[in-house]
Amino acid sequence: METPEKISREVHPIDEVLPFWQLGFYGLQHVLTFYASAVIVPILLASALGLSRDMLEHLIEADLFTCGIASLLQCVGLGPIGVRMPLLQGVTFVAVAPMITIGLSAGGGVEGLQQIFGAVIAAGLFSFVAAPHFAKLVRFFPPVVTGSIILVIGIALLPVAANDIVNGHGTSVMQDPVNMRNVAYGLGTLLVILFMQRFFTGFWRAISVLLGLISGTALAWLLGDAQFDTVAAAPALTVVTPLYFGIPTFRLMPVLSMIVVMMIAMLETVGDVYAAGKIVDKPIGPKEITQAIRADGAATILGGIFNSFPYTCFAQNVGLVRLTGIRSRWVVAAAAVIMMILGCVPKLAAMMACVPLPVMGGAALAMFGAVAVVGIQALSQVNFEHQGNTVVVGTSLGLGMLLVSQPHITDHFPAWMKIIFGSGITLGATAAIVLNFIFNRQDPPPISVEGEVWNVGVQISQDPDMLDLESRSGRRIHRV
Repeated sequence: METPEKISREVHPIDEVLPFWQLGFYGLQHVLTFYASAVIVPILLASALGLSRDMLEHLIEADLFTCGIASLLQCVGLGPIGVRMPLLQGVTFVAVAPMITIGLSAGGGVEGLQQIFGAVIAAGLFSFVAAPHFAKLVRFFPPVVTGSIILVIGIALLPVAANDIVNGHGTSVMQDPVNMRNVAYGLGTLLVILFMQRFFTGFWRAISVLLGLISGTALAWLLGDAQFDTVAAAPALTVVTPLYFGIPTFRLMPVLSMIVVMMIAMLETVGDVYAAGKIVDKPIGPKEITQAIRADGAATILGGIFNSFPYTCFAQNVGLVRLTGIRSRWVVAAAAVIMMILGCVPKLAAMMACVPLPVMGGAALAMFGAVAVVGIQALSQVNFEHQGNTVVVGTSLGLGMLLVSQPHITDHFPAWMKIIFGSGITLGATAAIVLNFIFNRQDPPPISVEGEVWNVGVQISQDPDMLDLESRSGRRIHRV
């Protein structure tokens, strides 16, 4: 008979339920690293559509509340919905420009929001239904593609962290002169994180990002650069009301444009799921991709109902899992509960918003860099003697960085092109998939496994234990 100790050791780290106080600390760390990205989408949308401050506050509260629901669907799961991994959900930035276009074309204000939410609901339904069909395309995502996408995600996000540090906001408009105090906050936060990572172990190392954010915010407050006045002014309690802005309206072109957004969000989700799978040591196949995309679709439908937006996995929290080594999905579940509480308690949300962006940028440098490292790890198993692999990685990375370094290159592009070319991540991911199909379609490149070279017709995993692809794909593996 197996002892309880033996059974406990057999629990996979992603299913481990940590003590309550650890779940709280680790979950709060996830929320802090996520918060700025969570609220930026409603802020940008409200500014573009000319919404009142009260309307903006409701959008932020609805966004936080729905982020919590979306994350629970993904990490805890509900039947066939959710991949049950430590993945935190947030609004995809790919949707910002199309939603602004939809809202402005409807005249802005409440009418614009109603068309946006109608398109979001329809696109979420499309994503939910299309999930198993999209998952069948997993054979087009060998390590050379997934590694390229993950690497592009990590590197493309680094300038956002850098701009937070230098400018105090995530855009590339440079201040002259540069505020060196902001730089000191960002680099000081990074140094605290590195110090904790180097000289501490266990729990204290795991909350290194949280302690870095707290110390950076405390220093900024002592020097007068962090204000908590908004906390007193915020209401104590609120209720997120479904269909707060009225019944959504459905128009063909807005729905089609949002469906394109969700297709691109699926690519982001695939990359993040593969990255998380490598970090937590969980094989990823069509079943896992289907579950993850279904969660995106279900969350996006709820987003439209609860006055929020399209959802996908957030890469910075994948990087946090890598950086801290805490792989339990219940930590993300704790973060989800905290976000739902923040959505209903504006005072707490206001307190979280007091973390200065330069401090957030210092922590983000470490996390986004960790995401890029996961991509490098995946690419380390790719045979670069095969010219097709070199072309796929080099070109997708180059195109992604083109838009990162020159974001205004698309200013005069048609609106439909901006959906794909408006983001370095989107362009880099699309390029990796298309180029792999062109250059590796007829001659699947060999991969190295424990000193031997194998030619795999359909690559699903580089793990030697998962290379029995004959049963998975119906194709044989030939030694070359």
